[in-house]
Amino acid sequence: MTRDEVLDSIKANVQNKNLVKHMLATEAVMRLLAERLAEDEEEWGLTGLVHDIDVELTEGDPATHSTIGTNLARELGASEKVCHAVLCHNEVHGVPLETSLDKALFCVDPLTGLIIAGALVRPDKKLAGLEVRSLMKRFKDKRFAAGANREQIAMCADIGLGLEDFVALGIEAMQGIADELEL
Repeated sequence: MTRDEVLDSIKANVQNKNLVKHMLATEAVMRLLAERLAEDEEEWGLTGLVHDIDVELTEGDPATHSTIGTNLARELGASEKVCHAVLCHNEVHGVPLETSLDKALFCVDPLTGLIIAGALVRPDKKLAGLEVRSLMKRFKDKRFAAGANREQIAMCADIGLGLEDFVALGIEAMQGIADELEL
């Protein structure tokens, strides 16, 4: 599975521009996280990129979301490790998080939404000036970015990172692709 193949499949299956940005953001955070944890950056990045490829195909049905995505990833040539991470990132299926890759995708997925929300409330609506300190204050307010599951994000401890370090890494990764995210 190559990045170009995944992007072509995303173009064929995803119309929502914000969903595409979410997948690009997840890819960026997963790549930087892999680098920091001495893991396979390409594998982790592609896992982040492909993880929500089926959201529109499943019309948001949690019972089928990620099963179709896992099959699409497999058709693209993804390893079983990648497919397992894609499948278990949707906890509806009850598939346990086993590997570092599984755990990383699970906690990165909602982090990107929290970071995007943090950028969008800034006067300039940009990632460039977003600081960990201010985002951590907003993290405590459950009404802010209510869809970003705090418990899921805090599971970063399971991959050896403190919450503030994890948030800082996410911000840094997403700042690196701010132009693509239009933030």
